[in-house]
Amino acid sequence: MAVSMTPAATERVRTFLTNRGKGIGLRLGVKTTGCSGLAYVLEFVDQLNDDDELFTIDDVNIIIDGKSLVHLDGIELDFIKEGLNEGFKFTNPNAKGECGCGESFNV
Repeated sequence: MAVSMTPAATERVRTFLTNRGKGIGLRLGVKTTGCSGLAYVLEFVDQLNDDDELFTIDDVNIIIDGKSLVHLDGIELDFIKEGLNEGFKFTNPNAKGECGCGESFNV
């Protein structure tokens, strides 16, 4: 099982955690939603759950629960800025398709 982050994503997560002042990392997960079936979820983690997998990349922790990991194995998290827009970009080798608005994906 593997997860990776670009330097831009690593720095952004590190900044978020520093500004928040607490937390052990960032949870990356999936939830059922949207027209394609699954959507990515990002949230701060203060405590690990029993089924969590911890990935440390350049001293930044990414936490993925066991149910989400099967959909996220091999994912790369990036942080991009395009004009006035900025946000995380997910490159997921497991995604077979995305909805037109980019909100959800299927595997």
